Amino acid sequence: MQFASTRNPDRLTGFADALLQGLAPDGGLYVPTVWPAFSAVRLPDGSAECGSAEVLSALAAQLLAPFVAESALAPQLAAIAREAFNFPAPLVPLLDSGRLSVLELFHGPTAAFKDFGARFLAASLVRLRDAAAPPLTILVATSGDTGGAVAAAFYERPGIRVAVLFPRGLVSQTQERQLTCWGGNVRAFAVRGTFDDCQRLAKEALRDRELHTRTDLSSANSINLGRLLPQTVYYAAASLAISQRWGEPACFVIPSGNLGNALACIWARKLGLPIGDVVLAHNANRTVPDFLRTGEWRPRASVATLASAMDVGDPSNMERLRALFPAIEELRQAVHAETVDDAQIRARIRAGYERFRQIWCPHTATAAEAYARLSEERRRRGRWVLVATAHAAKFREVVEPLIGRDVPVPESLARLFERPTSCSEIAPEIEALRRALS
Repeated sequence: MQFASTRNPDRLTGFADALLQGLAPDGGLYVPTVWPAFSAVRLPDGSAECGSAEVLSALAAQLLAPFVAESALAPQLAAIAREAFNFPAPLVPLLDSGRLSVLELFHGPTAAFKDFGARFLAASLVRLRDAAAPPLTILVATSGDTGGAVAAAFYERPGIRVAVLFPRGLVSQTQERQLTCWGGNVRAFAVRGTFDDCQRLAKEALRDRELHTRTDLSSANSINLGRLLPQTVYYAAASLAISQRWGEPACFVIPSGNLGNALACIWARKLGLPIGDVVLAHNANRTVPDFLRTGEWRPRASVATLASAMDVGDPSNMERLRALFPAIEELRQAVHAETVDDAQIRARIRAGYERFRQIWCPHTATAAEAYARLSEERRRRGRWVLVATAHAAKFREVVEPLIGRDVPVPESLARLFERPTSCSEIAPEIEALRRALS
């Protein structure tokens, strides 16, 4: 299969090269030129758990095969899938009727959904690298969760170095520890700015000729296909489980920032999976909801909120979304968006615990609030799923005072607090990043 830049349909490349490049040379994002059809795919009969590691890895090998076909990774896809999808993504019912569930994507090593894509990308790039080649530097901008997932996935991988850019003072304490506790082949840089500054720096670096003369660079943000395509798998698994049990489509409410996770769901629907409505749940960074309302694309500076991983004012993957739905009316038919403020996030965290005994992070609570606003007519269109993108333990300072109890800390997170931390501070300028990477 070939992949085209969103800015030039004639600029084509294969799967392996798309992963190694991260960003297309013209600054565009790679998208598939063909959409395989999976309308007849089913979960294994009698499978005990639709989101088990075994089911996810098998489904990943099946769904991703057409995209990887004829690339150097094709013979190794099953092994890559087993390595990346070695933890579950359970679908937990909230209502006895099966009308509402939570898709828990936080059971990986850094307790966030980004573990799936980061581990797939790491497993792929290690297999593509020539052992005798100079080190590959993976540059990643993060609003909190991406950097930790990428650092964990690439830590101590031979021939690969990682540079994590995060906005100084704008991530949670636990997230910052996840970004800065690795050492070795992982370096963390606190940027004096917002996530949008970090993302801009990463994109500038990937196109910077001076940097490329001395450093082999790629990206691990969701601009990279290797991060995004694997995320279609858990949407496929959840939607198939719901369709096979209830005979109805799965509808998803997705916490949305840079739009990679939401786009993966929309791509899964494009592939023929039984997915109905998709609702994008945004915090006070309302660039996307405003665009859907007015039809005018107006990126802006990001605003700091409790749901910090979604603090994005200029989401990269809107470029892919607009390539798929060029007309605003098409896009409005494809997705719906809600914006949720901090007070509403706090209230929904309390309500989730009081009603369901669920302990939600601010991002999952944003999705729960967006669902609560849906009309009864819309709720009857399918079986609804709230996407839980991170474990609440990553936001204990927010969640614990609201629910009046301690949040249990996963063992993987607890281990991070035993490690020393280190990071460097840089200005939000390409020259500062050049010096940092030298």
